[in-house]
Amino acid sequence: MPNTVGFIGLGQMGQPMAANIAAGGARLVVFDKAGTAERAPEGATSAASLADVVAVAETIFLSLPDGPVSLAVAREIATISPRATTLVVDLSTIGPDAARDAAEILSGAGIGYADAPVSGGAAGAKSGTITVMWAGSGAEMTRHQDILNSFSKNQFHVGDSAGQGQALKILNNFLSATAMAATSEAVLYGLSEGLDMKTLLDVVNVSTGQNTATRDKFPERVLTGTFDAGFKTALLAKDVRLYLANVNKGNTPGDIATLISALWDKCDNALPGSDFTRIYEFTEKMK
Repeated sequence: MPNTVGFIGLGQMGQPMAANIAAGGARLVVFDKAGTAERAPEGATSAASLADVVAVAETIFLSLPDGPVSLAVAREIATISPRATTLVVDLSTIGPDAARDAAEILSGAGIGYADAPVSGGAAGAKSGTITVMWAGSGAEMTRHQDILNSFSKNQFHVGDSAGQGQALKILNNFLSATAMAATSEAVLYGLSEGLDMKTLLDVVNVSTGQNTATRDKFPERVLTGTFDAGFKTALLAKDVRLYLANVNKGNTPGDIATLISALWDKCDNALPGSDFTRIYEFTEKMK
């Protein structure tokens, strides 16, 4: 376990993950360009700059919104001196190409890189139950096991090469996006036939149509009218676009992905800033 850990990006996912790392007893230094002091979790030290984190943290975790931001941070880390950092663990969803580029940038500066996106949403980040998909050194994953355990319930070593974690993450989010969109259509059909939503979900959830949307998003976020899964429509639309782009690049089948990506883009355009569970409302208005 490294002596000092850095965490960059204290947004909706990053802040609770950093809080769990600090609560787990790690010496944690945090920085967020949008404002650190008001977002820093209890027990963490606030840094004034990225350079201040790099100067003291042996391992730095990143939780950033997209590939361009993650690459910009990787480039900056690679140029900073003095530097204590020997490993960057990227928890962001940035796509396989960006992960490979980040690994190359950091490798050129003698810094290791783990492509380790997470899944589980804001609720999972807060409860410390998210899934980590680690692609990189298995030995480094083992060395960081205590830290990973502080914010993640499930950790998988999915490969040795940067990009493999991203591939698994974007295909997972494509499946999640498909489940949410399809369930919205199915539920609206059931309601049109006079079925009660809760009854419909109860039956489906002990039948073959069950999925993450029927088990969690609809009972907890849609049926309650809270629409508070804690993940933006814009981010899911971005992840599905990443998936589709990589499917096309790899020349694997993508008919369903093409439809789902277009649907989520339309939803994002219609409901900017929305929680992704509001695709149900978007679908309802399409009738």
